[in-house]
Amino acid sequence: MPFASSPLQSFWYLLTRLGEAQILLPAALLAMLVLAHRADTRPLATSWLGLLCLTGLLTTASKIAFIGWGIGSATLDFTGISGHTMFAAAVYPLLLGTLTSRLPPWGQKVAVTAGFALALLVGMSRMEVGAHSISEVAAGLLLGGAASAFAMASAGLPRSRIGTSLALLVALWVLITPVHVPPLPTHSMVTRLALSLSGSPVPHTRSAMHLTAEPWRPRP
Repeated sequence: MPFASSPLQSFWYLLTRLGEAQILLPAALLAMLVLAHRADTRPLATSWLGLLCLTGLLTTASKIAFIGWGIGSATLDFTGISGHTMFAAAVYPLLLGTLTSRLPPWGQKVAVTAGFALALLVGMSRMEVGAHSISEVAAGLLLGGAASAFAMASAGLPRSRIGTSLALLVALWVLITPVHVPPLPTHSMVTRLALSLSGSPVPHTRSAMHLTAEPWRPRP
């Protein structure tokens, strides 16, 4: 965890880790395996997996496009979709909806709403730690939220009872890993891939984008 000068900053740094792919993907895949094991919930697992792969590819492509070719927007302060926010919005609503299949429908809907709220908090944390702009977070929320909403609309939430062991495993994983597992250097990995694909000697950066976009003014 980076150095934080206040308890509030420590909170944001801890919260932002809840959007990491290395934390969310294993939890989502475990839930998908349980869903795929049952005929009535298999369509949800298939839809969720396909949409998660698609949104992950789109998010990575947006980052590669900027880092490698400088495709972004200085006006919107946009350099690529926030991956943490996207994964949070694409995983937490469906994950919580799956883990609360034992509850009545209204309780399950509350859990899904809580999942979207958690994704929003992860997005806010990305801005608080200086990792993303509001446009990048909004794009992540829209893309990941659309994936969750489409999966639920097309396949529905599970109503057959999911075992409590899955809920316990997922809860332990999400609570323990942000504190004890170091984050993966995903940004540097994407940067190396972008430079390899584009052939650019140096990555495009946010500061350089804004500097280039500023109109030239003669010195007084």
